[in-house]
Amino acid sequence: MNSLVKTFAAAALIAISTFAMAAEGPDSKSAKATINLSTADLALDHYVSVTIEGESAGVEQLFATDFNQKIQASNAKTNSRNEVVKYLKKQKGEKLNCTVTSDIIEESADCMVAKVTLKFENFTKTDLVTLVREGNVWKVSKSINSYK
Repeated sequence: MNSLVKTFAAAALIAISTFAMAAEGPDSKSAKATINLSTADLALDHYVSVTIEGESAGVEQLFATDFNQKIQASNAKTNSRNEVVKYLKKQKGEKLNCTVTSDIIEESADCMVAKVTLKFENFTKTDLVTLVREGNVWKVSKSINSYK
């Protein structure tokens, strides 16, 4: 009888710990990670890591609350902050097969505009990124994409 109670207790502990780990989820640590966005260059580097290399840590903190993305193509489209964050979270770990260059076009104390060029085998994507300082951190406030 005593061993039966110990067996049920062990099974209950295993079940509880399994449910606790499942509730925590596989992305909980990376989603809560705090990323250093104290300079515009760090924020731009993290933006490239998120969009090109599939980095998922700090995605939500990277974008300003009023962020939007405009895609200039035959069917022009605008994506909201929530749409972009959701898409980037789905792309976790997916690395794009392209070469990346970034150039700072304009920079001031509270704003920076950068051009990020992605050269794929058959086309080029140009991303004009506007970053703004919000308090002590830099955030991406706008992204305009075009394709050639």
